[in-house]
Amino acid sequence: MPAAEISRLTDKAVELLKQLITTPSFSKEEQRTALLIESFLKAEGIQAHRSGNNIWAVNHHYDPKRPTLLLNSHHDTVRPNPGYTRDPFNPAVEGDTLFGLGSNDAGGPLVSLISAFIYFYSKENLPVNLVLAATAEEEISGTNGIESIFKLLPKIDYAIVGEPTKMEAAIAEKGLLVLDCVAHGKAGHAARNEGDNAIYNAIKDIEWFRTYEFPKVSERLGMIKMSVTIIQAGQAHNQVPAECRFTVDIRVTEQYTLEEVLDIVLKNIRSTVTPRSLRIRPSGISPDHPLVAAAVKCGLKQYGSPTTSDQALIPVPSIKIGPGDSARSHSADEYIRISEVRDGIRGYIQLIEAL
Repeated sequence: MPAAEISRLTDKAVELLKQLITTPSFSKEEQRTALLIESFLKAEGIQAHRSGNNIWAVNHHYDPKRPTLLLNSHHDTVRPNPGYTRDPFNPAVEGDTLFGLGSNDAGGPLVSLISAFIYFYSKENLPVNLVLAATAEEEISGTNGIESIFKLLPKIDYAIVGEPTKMEAAIAEKGLLVLDCVAHGKAGHAARNEGDNAIYNAIKDIEWFRTYEFPKVSERLGMIKMSVTIIQAGQAHNQVPAECRFTVDIRVTEQYTLEEVLDIVLKNIRSTVTPRSLRIRPSGISPDHPLVAAAVKCGLKQYGSPTTSDQALIPVPSIKIGPGDSARSHSADEYIRISEVRDGIRGYIQLIEAL
């Protein structure tokens, strides 16, 4: 592909990314970035469709006889954490580095996918159809994101999910099970030998979460990881609490269903357990799939991802890949390198051509 074309696409992508950074787009509040992306596509001569805060488009020479590849990434962000030393909404450039909230997760992958879609949009006789989807609520696994529009899209055969992976191909991804737990006791005065301390009861269950190891280990994703992340109890220093609430984050491999994991938990702890959702399931793709073959042809490193994305909600084979680094996601003073965006655009184009 011509270097001048990649340079032109990169310049446009970086300008779009700067506008996205300037425009707050917290989950469920993505109206303005949805309009921004819709307007950008229309300015490129591309017909864009919108449902809620989700934007999608189909390549100009769509042919229903061909398989269809979905290019998906998200434009919502988390809220900036207190550690920021920069204005999170100021797209400052220092050398090769572009700072700003959402620049890495997932602004860089998103604008790179948009650029690759533009590159192919008007080309005839493509081996695959392309559908671009810039979606909402990924950061909260919300129901008004990719799930809400999947039936509105043309029939999708497989997908590329844009997330910061250092342009390595995630061919498997852990699922997510979040449990809200309540350890019960009996209130009593702290100065007397009365009551049943719910905190002590919770500690026993928390210790099980900390130490239990699921027997089956995934070759791609390793072990299931359970982490207690929130705990709340008590209202007075002199009162034994009757209730202790805690939350558990469980990253599940394809070796177990979410229901199986929940059943094991229920058999081993005394606390009341309420799962928030059974939607975010582990995902994976066959080593023989054309997307994996294309990744191999492009010399891309493959791995199993411990983090969760919209890949879990896309009901077709997919790989997760994009410029940037997952370690920067949700961090203070988030950034992406402009050279990473350029390499992401080139990498996506090469991957699609390899199909």
